[in-house]
Amino acid sequence: FFFFYALVSLPHQNSTMFRTRALARSLAPLGDRILVRRAAKETQTAGGIILPSDTSKSPNEGEVIAVGPGIKDVSGNLHVPTLKIGDAVLLPEYGGSKIKVDGDEMYLYREDDIIGKFS
Repeated sequence: FFFFYALVSLPHQNSTMFRTRALARSLAPLGDRILVRRAAKETQTAGGIILPSDTSKSPNEGEVIAVGPGIKDVSGNLHVPTLKIGDAVLLPEYGGSKIKVDGDEMYLYREDDIIGKFS
């Protein structure tokens, strides 16, 4: 009821509030899930040959954007993920859930699905 009342009584203030809230939206993964942004596709080889965008396959590298709190085992112990925000990781060729957050294309993986971490 209060939400409806605020929307009806002050439309100019609420429209600004909703716009700023939508711009600041973020995603917090649950459990042992990791949010990853894949690296940009290579469009030019080391020899200087320019590849068409539709034939270049997606890269298997990415950067960790967000990390879930971890997962509990049967006895109730919390297993915290070993990855941290900003880590460069090696991803499987297939898998992950493709999502869009604020127009950016990202992928959600379980920690077990990520192949490795670059040091």
